[in-house]
Amino acid sequence: MAREGTAGLLWQEHVRPESSSKIRKFLTPLFDALLKTDGAAAYVPIIFVTISIFIGSSWQVFLSASDPARYQCYALTFWFGSNALHLLPAAQCAFLQATLSSALPPFHMLPVEYPPLTLLPFSLALLVPLSYYQLAIAFMMALAAVLIYWLLLQYGPRGAALMFAISLFVGAVGTAQSRFDLLPAALTLLCVIAVERKHWTSAYVALAFGVLLKIYPLLFLPALFCAEQRFLERLPVPQKSLRSLPRQLWAVVYSARRWRWNNMLLCLGIIMGITGFFALLNFHGAVLTQIDYFVRRPVQVESVEATLLWLAQGAGFLLTIGESYGSLNIISALSGVVSSLGTFFLVTGYLFILFMQWRGKLDTTQTTIAIVLVSIVTGKVFSPQYLIWLMPLLAYAGAYDAFWNVCWGMVSVLTSYTLLFLYTKPVTDVRDIPLLSGFFETISIRNAFFVLITLAYLFNWFHARQRRPLPFVPGGKVTRPLKDLLTFQKERPETF
Repeated sequence: MAREGTAGLLWQEHVRPESSSKIRKFLTPLFDALLKTDGAAAYVPIIFVTISIFIGSSWQVFLSASDPARYQCYALTFWFGSNALHLLPAAQCAFLQATLSSALPPFHMLPVEYPPLTLLPFSLALLVPLSYYQLAIAFMMALAAVLIYWLLLQYGPRGAALMFAISLFVGAVGTAQSRFDLLPAALTLLCVIAVERKHWTSAYVALAFGVLLKIYPLLFLPALFCAEQRFLERLPVPQKSLRSLPRQLWAVVYSARRWRWNNMLLCLGIIMGITGFFALLNFHGAVLTQIDYFVRRPVQVESVEATLLWLAQGAGFLLTIGESYGSLNIISALSGVVSSLGTFFLVTGYLFILFMQWRGKLDTTQTTIAIVLVSIVTGKVFSPQYLIWLMPLLAYAGAYDAFWNVCWGMVSVLTSYTLLFLYTKPVTDVRDIPLLSGFFETISIRNAFFVLITLAYLFNWFHARQRRPLPFVPGGKVTRPLKDLLTFQKERPETF
C-alpha cells in the first residue's frame, strides 16, 4: 500500500506540471492578444461587455420613468416648447409639471439638474423615431465606452483597457448605457492624457466641455492650473519644512504675476460663453436652477451621509424616506448637521489634495482621482453612475493590484446588486424600497469600502497611489509617469 501511495504521489507530481504547462500555453497567447494595442482581438472585451450591458439593461429601454426618458422630455420641450409633451405618455414628463407653471415657447425649457449643454447629446437622439429614443441613447453611450477603451489602449498602461471593460461590466451594467456619464468621463480622461503629454490647450478645452456636461470636472480646474504652472516653473517649489509655510504661501501669491493665464481664461471663456448663450434664453434655467438644485436637495439614500443618518437611529434620531429631485432621500433631524460636516470635509479634503499636489506628492492623474473620491464620499448624493467617473481614471493609473481588485470590486458588485436587485423588488410605494431588509446594510458595507479606498488613496495606505508605466511616446513631451515610472515600483510612505 505504501508503494502504491508513493507511486500515486509521483504520478501526480509528474502530471500536474504537464497539465498546468498546457493551460499556460493555451492562456498566454489569448491574454497577449487581448492586451495588444492593435488588432481585432484587442477589441473583443469591449464588444462583449457592450453587448452584455445592452442585454442586461434592455428591460429599462422602454420604461417611462428612466433617465433617458427624462432626457427625451428635456430635448422635446427645448426645441418645440411645452406643447410637445403631448407626443409622449403623460406619466413620462410628469416631473416637469412643477417647473412648467405656464406654457413655454421653444428654446426656453432647460434641464433642471444638468448643465444646459447636455441638450446636445439629448437632442442627437431625437434624430430617430420617438419610440426608439432610449435605444439611441444606449447606442451613443456604447460609442463613448468604445472611445474610452481605445484611448486606454493607445495611451494607458498595459491591461488598462481590459480592466476598464471589466469594471464597466461589474460596476455599471445597469447604468453605462442608460446615463450620459460616460461622456464627461471620456472628456476628463482626455484632459488627463493631454496633461501627461503637455498639450495644455487641449487639456483645458476638454475640461471645459466636461464641465458643460457635468458640474464635477470644475473641481479639477485649480489642479490643472497648478500642474501647468509647475511645468513652466512659474510656481515656487515648496520647501520640506512646514515651519516656513506662511512665507511659502506668500511667495505663491507673489508669483501670480508670472503665471500663464491664457489657457485658464480660454477654459473659463468657453464655459461662460456657452452658459451665457443659454442664459440669454433662460437665465434662471441656465444659472440659478443649477445652484438651487445642489443646495436644496436632501440627502440621497445611497450616500455616505445617509449611512450616518441610518446609524444614528440607534441614538434615537428617527428618519423618514421622501421622493424628490429624481431620487429617494432621507429626512432626519440630523440631516443639516451631517450635511454641514460633509461640506467641511469636502473643503478640507480638497485643500489637502491641492496642497499635496503643490508639494509634488501627487501628479495630475492622482490629484484628479483623489478629488473625485473626496467629492463622492462627502457629497449628499451617491448615485450608481458616479462610479463611471472613476473607472477610466483608475484604469489609466493602473489601479488593479490586489487592494484595488478587492476593494473596488466590492464597491462595484454591491452597487450593481443594489440597482439591479433591490431597486427592482415589487413594492406598493417606491419609498418603501430603502426600508426593505438588507438595503441599508448593503449600502453601508459598500460605503465602508468606498471610505476605505478614499482614505487609502489620500494617505497612500497599501500603496494605493502606485502607478504602472505608460507607453513611451518617441519624440513627445512626457511627464513624470512616463519618465520615472518606466519600471513598476511602489511609492514610499508619505512624510508631512
